[in-house]
Amino acid sequence: MHCPFCKNDDTKVLDSRVAEDGGSIRRRRQCQACEKRFTTVEMMQLMVLKRSGATEPFNRDKAVAGVRKACKGRPVTEDQLACLGQAVEDALRGAGKAEFEAHEVGMAILAPLSELDEVAYLRFASVYRSFESAEDFESAITQLRAERARELAGLVDGPADGPVEALTTSAPSG
Repeated sequence: MHCPFCKNDDTKVLDSRVAEDGGSIRRRRQCQACEKRFTTVEMMQLMVLKRSGATEPFNRDKAVAGVRKACKGRPVTEDQLACLGQAVEDALRGAGKAEFEAHEVGMAILAPLSELDEVAYLRFASVYRSFESAEDFESAITQLRAERARELAGLVDGPADGPVEALTTSAPSG
């Protein structure tokens, strides 16, 4: 670690604390050369395991870019997409692991996207859940309707672990 004041690389850790969210460590350091103190925050680097077998750091902007395509022509703002990206990253960090398959990242996008825009959700889900027929779309729409009916009935506060994956029954139509 280089001192931000004198650029010396000999620093001493005085204190370490886990941040409130549990996803980072705050360290108080002192430079051995100039004796000035400074704080660093260390965060776990999320890695994505690609289908090719290669790994790369998680890139929120790359995840949002895929969602942006699904949202084309929909009333979704850049701020909403940024919030979705943050929610996805928070969900991945909350899972407590450092490496995810690319498919898991796509699946983590589904829950917040279903809340943001149902049409964009169906577009995105058709790729990540490998829809192969019209029946796959019908099933997803039925599950979305059931989730919305449950929310309106006050049975749930929001989506389950996954917006439609967790549902096993559908609400009666009416």
